[in-house]
Amino acid sequence: MTKNKILEVKALKQYFQSGSTTIKAVDNISFDVYEGETLGLVGESGCGKSTTGRSIINLYNITAGEIIFKGKNVHTNKSKKEKQQFNREMQMIFQDPYASLNPRMTAGEIISEGFKIHGLYRNKQERQKKIYELLHAVGLNSEHANRYAHEFSGGQRQRLGIARALSLDPSFIIADEPISALDVSIQAQVVNLLKDLQKERGLTYLFIAHDLSMVKYISDRIAVMYRGKILEIGKADDIYHHPVHPYTKSLLSAIPLPDPLSEQRRVRIPYEHQEMPENATYYEVDEEHFVYGTEQVVNTWISSR
Repeated sequence: MTKNKILEVKALKQYFQSGSTTIKAVDNISFDVYEGETLGLVGESGCGKSTTGRSIINLYNITAGEIIFKGKNVHTNKSKKEKQQFNREMQMIFQDPYASLNPRMTAGEIISEGFKIHGLYRNKQERQKKIYELLHAVGLNSEHANRYAHEFSGGQRQRLGIARALSLDPSFIIADEPISALDVSIQAQVVNLLKDLQKERGLTYLFIAHDLSMVKYISDRIAVMYRGKILEIGKADDIYHHPVHPYTKSLLSAIPLPDPLSEQRRVRIPYEHQEMPENATYYEVDEEHFVYGTEQVVNTWISSR
């Protein structure tokens, strides 16, 4: 079955200037996302994951490269109509449910803000019906519509953030570390909610996180990022059970185990970064499993698997 690309990221660069220093937050990365799948983007803090997400959704003017969404270049959308269509089709769930919601607005006002901008549901009854529908879809109820953000728990606020992201019926959602600020007991509930919504609404996700165990649970494919580059990308099972790049192995070795005896025996694999020469590229080591490096280095990693 042919998979349709919903997003193509080509040679994306996002550089920032800090005095005389150029910070290469995202440094020449390329990947595709297919309709209906979840691509997990993982790596430690500061590796460029969130910057990648924000560049894709057009919150930054990119330094170089192309972002093609549904066949159109995101950063060359000229007309107001094209920009509005893009903003409806692609939405973001932010990391911090405390900071991303306006404390002076009720839940109903937060959800319906996009309706006013895009001229949707102008009839009060229609608007109210849609607000209630979205609240129910994320596990809240109609009574929550008149509550302010500070009256919700952290998990409820993130559900509200998800409802806001769904309000314009998008096809693609960037979830930027949506569970990292939540209690562990709530994280699984939110991830299960995202999986259910994906099935019901045919959504595609770019799921950004640093927790590889949770990413494996929700993702079809995983991309591993370090210092602005994607070092390895492949099917979730391949990345988890047959990692090739030393950094991926190091990340996996850092996952804590729930069993105390197994946790005591867990061996943490340190990672020593190796700068790659200009001719470094992506090599397919298994079907749809790519690793960044030179041919000689990648072959050495494969032989040591």
